[in-house]
Amino acid sequence: MEIKDEKSQELEKARHSLAHILAKALISLYPQTKLTIGPAIEDGFYYDIDLDKSITPEEYGTIEKKMKEILNKGEAFTRKVVSKDEALKLFKDNPYKCEIINELPEGEEVSLYYTGDDFFDLCRGPHVESSRNLQNYAFKIHAVNGAYWRGSEKNKMLQRVYCYAFRTKKELADHIQMLEEAKKNDHRKLGKELGIFMFNELVGKGLPMYLPNGFTLRRILSDYIMEKEIAQGYKHVMTPSLGNVDLYKTSGHWDHYKDDMFPAMELDEEAYVLRPMNCPHHMVMFKNSMHSYRDLPIRIAEIANDFRFEDSGNLCGLERARAFTQNDSHIFCTESQIAQEIKGVITLIYDVYKDFGFEKYKFRLSLRDPNNTEKYFGNDKLWEESENALREIIKSTGVDYYEAPGEAAFYGPKIDVQVRSALGHDVTLSTVQLDYQLPEKFELEYIGEDGERHRPVVIHRAILGSLDRFIAFLLEERKGLLSLWLAPEQVRVLPLTDRNNDYAREIVSTLKGENLRVEIDDRNEKIGYKIREALSMKVPYLIIVGDEEEKDKTISIRGRGFENKSGLKLSDFIERLESEIKSKKI
Repeated sequence: MEIKDEKSQELEKARHSLAHILAKALISLYPQTKLTIGPAIEDGFYYDIDLDKSITPEEYGTIEKKMKEILNKGEAFTRKVVSKDEALKLFKDNPYKCEIINELPEGEEVSLYYTGDDFFDLCRGPHVESSRNLQNYAFKIHAVNGAYWRGSEKNKMLQRVYCYAFRTKKELADHIQMLEEAKKNDHRKLGKELGIFMFNELVGKGLPMYLPNGFTLRRILSDYIMEKEIAQGYKHVMTPSLGNVDLYKTSGHWDHYKDDMFPAMELDEEAYVLRPMNCPHHMVMFKNSMHSYRDLPIRIAEIANDFRFEDSGNLCGLERARAFTQNDSHIFCTESQIAQEIKGVITLIYDVYKDFGFEKYKFRLSLRDPNNTEKYFGNDKLWEESENALREIIKSTGVDYYEAPGEAAFYGPKIDVQVRSALGHDVTLSTVQLDYQLPEKFELEYIGEDGERHRPVVIHRAILGSLDRFIAFLLEERKGLLSLWLAPEQVRVLPLTDRNNDYAREIVSTLKGENLRVEIDDRNEKIGYKIREALSMKVPYLIIVGDEEEKDKTISIRGRGFENKSGLKLSDFIERLESEIKSKKI
């Protein structure tokens, strides 16, 4: 693990250094360019620039050529420390750099990095010693997109130049090939082809509509997770999809999350908003009656519709939408019950991931950013207590995890489960959050064993997370080939000729009587055409019946993996399907 971490750090350092090479190339080619920031990212790096001229794909090769010219000079990366006043003079023509410098504490020195003698940039580093160290790295500009300065649409739109960067040409080629293959399995493409969901501008951006196949899949997932939760002692509730603004002022969301919420609706001298999350409703529900320590833990869960006003540039099919459905739950417990409850949630996560065949995932302990505490509410003492408690609990489970400062919810630290997607991205599916803050905000109480009033602790948790994002992940992960238990259509019956239609309908009736999801294609089309269409819809099993099958009261089947069998008894096939469904075979 130490060797792997060292290699990762070296690659990140190289990518960051290449970002400076890109910046130098851009300044050389487009002298009017104003540089902003250029960090390393998961598969390379980017640099945000202010340039009146739009960079086109035809210019990518020219920029890459200029970068290689700079690399071939073998220039040193040299660090220089200057005062804030000196830095402001050096960057007097760049308002973006000046804004960053002015935000530094008074008296703090500013770090610059020179590449050669004629280019410098504001940077903490670290960097490689010389551009000579980067000569064998493979890089490629793959996109130039719009990006607001500091992510705010109130600021100017910049150009973000994206580059892939890897140690070797082979790694770069493999990555590009993987992405090309992944495009074929983009959930937006598969969702359309398989009749899962749709969008329409007339309805609104980021507002998904689920078609019959999609609704069936959602229902299966909802039923599945609710049954799992019931087995663990959860009680399901239903709360409204909007709330009074005062509810969110009490919870603190109004002050910390208002910009991500839909605007308030003024009605009957009150203001309402579409809810972005469910915890405030659940806090009020707990407070509705007095509880004894004997009642705790109380686990309430909901399949809840939520709404967030995502920037239109960030919308991405079901993965990031403005309307979504959460598999949400809140556990109200005592201090002494925290560890056991969180362990129970982790056990449930393992159980669910096993059913779906997820193997590439890791646990992340998400903490608040110690350098930017004002964006979180609550006091330092509660934050310290909750972070330490969560750290000790995750250690005690023996789970491998890593810490991520700055990734906490604004009301408390959390454990996120990062699952590696088929597109090579880390996606947060499940989350467990420890919260001392909302019980204080809503003044929640229970009567303890000593007869006194005490404050409960709240554990927020979501196993499937957003059902929408989960479906997007599942479609891409399985390339649309959903397991039998999940497939909206499990079996399609194809009669060879019109005279076999009655027998085919008998089979459909029998399968439906066994609660199987089955359709018939009795159109007057050639069997080859009907088979190809069923396969394109990723139907797990096809039953084909002609004169011979009807005479012998048997069936022929075509399954995945080019399975072809004939002369089967329908009862034996049903037994096979039920076994596959029960075992949740991948």
